[in-house]
Amino acid sequence: METKRLNLVDTAWLNVETERAPMHVGGLLTFRMPDDAPADLPRRIVEHYHSFTRAHAPWNRRLRSGGRLSNVTPEWEVLDAIDVEYHFRHSALPAPGGELELGMLASRLHSHPLDLHRPPWEAYLIEGLSDNRFAMYVKVHHSLIDGVAGMKLLARALTDDAHDSERPPFWAVEPRKHRLRSPDEMRPGLYRAVAELLGDAREQVTSLPGFGGIVRDMLNAARHKGGSIGLPFSSASSVLNGRIEAQRRYATQLYSLSEFKALAKSAHVTVNDIVLAVCGGGLRKYLRDIGELPGKPLTAGIPVSVRPADDEEEGGNALTFIVANLATDIEDPAERLAAIAKSTRHAKLNLGKLSAAAITQYTVALMAPYVLSLVSGMAGRTRPVFNVTVSNLPGPKGPLFIHGAEMEAFYPTSLVTHGQALNITVHGYADTLGFGFMGCRETLPSLQRLAVFAGDALEELRALYGDAQNETKPEKPARSTVKRRKSG
Repeated sequence: METKRLNLVDTAWLNVETERAPMHVGGLLTFRMPDDAPADLPRRIVEHYHSFTRAHAPWNRRLRSGGRLSNVTPEWEVLDAIDVEYHFRHSALPAPGGELELGMLASRLHSHPLDLHRPPWEAYLIEGLSDNRFAMYVKVHHSLIDGVAGMKLLARALTDDAHDSERPPFWAVEPRKHRLRSPDEMRPGLYRAVAELLGDAREQVTSLPGFGGIVRDMLNAARHKGGSIGLPFSSASSVLNGRIEAQRRYATQLYSLSEFKALAKSAHVTVNDIVLAVCGGGLRKYLRDIGELPGKPLTAGIPVSVRPADDEEEGGNALTFIVANLATDIEDPAERLAAIAKSTRHAKLNLGKLSAAAITQYTVALMAPYVLSLVSGMAGRTRPVFNVTVSNLPGPKGPLFIHGAEMEAFYPTSLVTHGQALNITVHGYADTLGFGFMGCRETLPSLQRLAVFAGDALEELRALYGDAQNETKPEKPARSTVKRRKSG
């Protein structure tokens, strides 16, 4: 039987897998059925999908060891067929289900670890949503595929043809053929850097002294070579950065991309700055509401694609992270947005001046401590690299369908770990931005309020930058998996 070895980074995700911190990512997609669709369309989709028992990579891979790790690098075992009824399941909400009930179901589904004796992914078609809608929830282990690539593969199973009812499910879509790439191209920036570090240091991270020595070396390198781009472990300690429990809370918000672009233009900032201001404003109100707002500003780790200054090739952007100030210590929303924009401009300006080698060094200094803290078991017991991950991912530009039902929204569901009890991921689709707030249930009580407060932060930005400069209103009302609290 064909086997394939896992690389060092993917092995690391397996090493940190625990019952309290399952390492899976995924997405929650909602669809609206056409008016003339048969009432049993969801069942027909399930039956159609269940007819595809052969899966293509990576969906046909399971751990040869059944999830038990040893000193030998674990291997993927490639299966000829999968138990499709196990991996793709039919579920339902009591009709008519709303966004709140859907978010609660997604929270429960995302709380459970995947069975590592099988290909580590599951999908659910969920019917019973109000307004003639249904949803699809997918989760996949981070060692099998990262969230960005996974969502791209999932989108390939959808179609831009509303009349196409023969499209195979995502696991049965044949992979595209790519040119043969060098090992350096396979894992640019972050992944290559961390893999190199883990390769050199994997024997040292089993003890606290070894871990501390590695961190000290990286901090010294960052001080001498990183300039003003920032250091890891300089963030405020907060309730977001302790140890976590197993159960999750999940909330969503859906906004208009066109509106975010108009607000950014009016405020002379980027769309991502508006996203960060919505997150920062929401976090400030939420943490103050639960009595946990730090005096220092929270920071966000943001994945970015950066071209080194000495890279003259036309393609192959490097992947790294920047640390941005969320300005949660600033009450005025205009001043908060200005501080966020200044922070991101400063970080990107400094990164843009670095060579490819310097970017690798910077990435190691910034992100390897986080990975090493997970592997060593120190995550959630030391000062965080940054307080929260905020990702803004581009998505399909046009409408997509499944058996004639149009996809309304694409909400990401990401992982939380010890030391990172909250993850905020934003996914673009057509003219929408789907916000997914994933958090530890015990650490962050009533997480749904964070999504509500994020909406309040957007209202503040609308009042400042929306009315005078932007006459365009969102085409569709915002959807959310939360209920707004009544005033008073």
